[in-house]
Amino acid sequence: MNVAQWAEWANRKLDEADVHFGHGTTNARDEAAWLVLHAIGVSPEGSFDDWDRALDDREEQQVRELLDARITQKLPLAYLTGRAWFAGLEFESGPGALVPRSPIAELIHDRFQPWVDPASLRRVLDMCTGSGCIAVAIARYLPMTRVDAVDNSREALKIAAANISRHAAGERVKLIESDLFHALSACRYDLIVANPPYVPVESIETLPDEYRAEPVEGLVSGRDGLNATLSILADAPCFLTANGVLLCEVGESEERLSALLPEVPFLWLDFTQGGSGVFILTREELDQAGPRIAALLEERKNVT
Repeated sequence: MNVAQWAEWANRKLDEADVHFGHGTTNARDEAAWLVLHAIGVSPEGSFDDWDRALDDREEQQVRELLDARITQKLPLAYLTGRAWFAGLEFESGPGALVPRSPIAELIHDRFQPWVDPASLRRVLDMCTGSGCIAVAIARYLPMTRVDAVDNSREALKIAAANISRHAAGERVKLIESDLFHALSACRYDLIVANPPYVPVESIETLPDEYRAEPVEGLVSGRDGLNATLSILADAPCFLTANGVLLCEVGESEERLSALLPEVPFLWLDFTQGGSGVFILTREELDQAGPRIAALLEERKNVT
């Protein structure tokens, strides 16, 4: 069979199997194409057009082995291939960090316009960097910026370091091991981009196997999924310039956060390529909301 036929065969197998998509693809057809293209050593970024090419024996075996592992182990394909794509760039991926994925990629590709003037961005903080995909992509699309990339997971930071090296971004992306802002030195950023864990602890057992294969500390954040987000909201003003902006993803916790802080003017963004749960707040708005956020954090200390 040729490449197209193998992709169609893999599509049928994935469609029949009890697997979940969401780690780079949203459906069996796209995932099958990615799997087959990886097996023949071709990038899945969209330029391949030799679909009539026959596979050799080694490539056929690779397709079968990848497909069998994907179906039986229920692992994200990015973990099986060791590769993932984000904002049009290829990244190393492994079980030490979440698979690169976020609607923030669309914002980076647009250089954060119209929400932020890209000419004003000199220092950016990538909070909860994971694989480093957001930090590296910002450095690539905004070459005048310097990015500090923060995470408290040493395994994730190892993967991030490999991706910084892969994209030759070491002069402009600095890795920092820290639990949120705790180990950061005094610094003011023009933009803080945060993609913290936001899944409620009780929800983890209901997630598909593919998500539970990822590091739980990258997914779960307390009883309602908002512990990390609220800490970021409280501390971000101290690390933003006067005109600085916080951009944060909370995914499925959007409604819970809005209900918890109805007086805070979250600007929830829309995306042409899908995705939700990303808000923007200015330094001024964060300062104004500070007393309410501090009071809420104090209240939550007494909630088990």
